Amino acid sequence: MTKNKKSNAKSSNAKTSKKTEKKSSKKFGAKSSVEKKSQKEQKAIRLNAYIARHCPYSRRQADEIIASGRVKIGRKIATLGEVLVGGERVFVDGNLVRERSEAHFSAIVYHKPKGELVSRVDSRGRRVVYDGLGKKFRHFTPVGRLDFASEGVLILSDSKTVINALSGSDLEREYILKIDSKISPKMLEAMQDGLSLKNAKAGGHRLSKIISMDFAPFSSVQIIKNTHAFSRLKVVINEGQNRELRRFFAHFDAKVLDLRRVRFGFVHLNALPVGKSRFFSKDEYKNLKEFMKSKKYL
Repeated sequence: MTKNKKSNAKSSNAKTSKKTEKKSSKKFGAKSSVEKKSQKEQKAIRLNAYIARHCPYSRRQADEIIASGRVKIGRKIATLGEVLVGGERVFVDGNLVRERSEAHFSAIVYHKPKGELVSRVDSRGRRVVYDGLGKKFRHFTPVGRLDFASEGVLILSDSKTVINALSGSDLEREYILKIDSKISPKMLEAMQDGLSLKNAKAGGHRLSKIISMDFAPFSSVQIIKNTHAFSRLKVVINEGQNRELRRFFAHFDAKVLDLRRVRFGFVHLNALPVGKSRFFSKDEYKNLKEFMKSKKYL
């Protein structure tokens, strides 16, 4: 074979090899249209949820501003019920909505006073916690609830991951409470051993649909004062059911006169004045991140 023929053969083999490599890369490296479609579907989110996640609005408020024509997707005025599939630019009142990363979050402690609802709005015009917190924290969400007549530690965050991690946790909740009766041996026994009630409506809100409730044993009980007129005690529990302590003592015909949460896990109320808030300390942020990592949230 002549040199020219050998050269042509090598050139032909090289071209074939390159074509094979391209086909192989297309087959194994590139993403198919099905894969791309699947990725888009995974990113799909309702417009009101997107606004609530990245703006200081609840989902209900997001629906209201969408309905009033204040929201645009690109250049088009948005309508209720729209779904984003990823990549769209959303504007509220002409301002681009910038996405907040879940990797960077803030958390605050609020000393909730009595006479405030843990809610964004109230149909009866009663004061809500956001009246005390102000617009700066309007987009923060509370961890659990404290009822209207209770006060103390209320944690709020701008991260849904933080909210979910803390709300359903078994972190200790510490309370100081006052009841209108003497602490009986039966009360102490139930605090130590737990209690299961088929009818736990007493102590709950009159509109509550909760009927039965199981009370886990208290982590600790410290009696501060115990008289027939009233008693004061400090208790630690590992759950946060609806009006749990009020329902517990109501079973023993005792009414809770005062209820103050002084600690939630690693967050202490300390000397924070009533109606005031503060950001987490460095140690509290450190403990929060360690807790979330231990529960696989980070």
